[in-house]
Amino acid sequence: MFDLDRWQEIFSSIRSNVLRTVLSGFTVALGLFIFIVLFGIGTGLQNAFSEGFAGDAKNLITIYTGKTTLAYKGLQSDRDVTMNNDDYDFLINTDKEKVGAASPRYSANLMVKYGKESGTYQIHGAEPGEQIIENRKIIDGRYINPFDLQRKQNVAVIGRMVQRDLIKNGSSIGKELDINGTMFKVIGVFSDDGGDRDERHITVPITTLQQMKKGSDTVNIAYISYSDKLTPEQAIKYGDELKDKLKVRKNVSPDDENGVRVWNNAKNMNDTFTFMAVLTAIVGFIGLGTLLAGIIGISNIMVYIVKERTREIGVRKAIGAKPRSIVTLIVQESVVITVISGCVGVGIGVLTLNLIGGSLEEFFIKNPSVGWGAIFMAFIALVFSGLIAGFVPAYRASKIKPIEALRTE
Repeated sequence: MFDLDRWQEIFSSIRSNVLRTVLSGFTVALGLFIFIVLFGIGTGLQNAFSEGFAGDAKNLITIYTGKTTLAYKGLQSDRDVTMNNDDYDFLINTDKEKVGAASPRYSANLMVKYGKESGTYQIHGAEPGEQIIENRKIIDGRYINPFDLQRKQNVAVIGRMVQRDLIKNGSSIGKELDINGTMFKVIGVFSDDGGDRDERHITVPITTLQQMKKGSDTVNIAYISYSDKLTPEQAIKYGDELKDKLKVRKNVSPDDENGVRVWNNAKNMNDTFTFMAVLTAIVGFIGLGTLLAGIIGISNIMVYIVKERTREIGVRKAIGAKPRSIVTLIVQESVVITVISGCVGVGIGVLTLNLIGGSLEEFFIKNPSVGWGAIFMAFIALVFSGLIAGFVPAYRASKIKPIEALRTE
């Protein structure tokens, strides 16, 4: 293995047969290149789908109401169905052990002023569980708490973009915002993975906002995150049960799909995971097929190379070379070519993903990449195939009698 003369002979053979070396290495480099690019694009698609769920909690059930489309129990169709605080309490207490974080929401678009700056922002009345539901990160101060709800405090947690728009410089904590003529003290600033749009929201205690709206107890949306212990099937069933029970409570026909609506992430993610599993299988099949093509390609070329060197093998045997040394020489040369070509393929593949990664977002491909573990396994598979591809024909050639090998044209 570490025979200097043999290594010199291998590199001399490579330099003397550049075309042969390029042909044998090309299939290896191409196989790894296509493998990396395909798997990188597959990962990019998975990243894009995952990011689509990044704004809110993944185990989320969203319940809201609308207009009925069917008459029921003597009530007319086209009737507004409205949730209130009691309805929300009923929902979260229906099956408490299945509930994780939860929060009602009552929203309004209101004018907000600070000094000379002003703008219309979406104000959310909510409970502390909203922070978990929305995956919000507090970057200054704190979020609303049960004490704020109980006392109906005039406190607000603002998004990062609200701070930038209105307060601009310095800490926002303790500053007072005029929200629709009522002064609110800023107690926290949050960031949101949903982006700038979600960071232009302001959250206040729902009890405070309901009081501002003439003592209303209206709830626009009920957010309930189901327990992590539930399977997707159990979570889907739980969401359907909540919808059916709220329909009974609000006198909405069981066949009315508009009066009470439920958006269950368990359903959406189940469909998404099924699609991603199929997509991953397709990409994996194509990638492995490419590797297999590379293996077949180098095998065919090594058969040709050994056949081309049959006369050389005959000369070596005639001057006393042992079959083992002939096999070792050819196998070692095959592995060297495979390793060098594999490194070239990996380098070009990774470079290509880095160069084109940013331009693929418009095609719903986000941060395409391949783990080094997968690259290493593919690399080892090709190197091993290069070893076998060189060994089999070399072993056969080493068994040929010198006189027969010398007669080969």
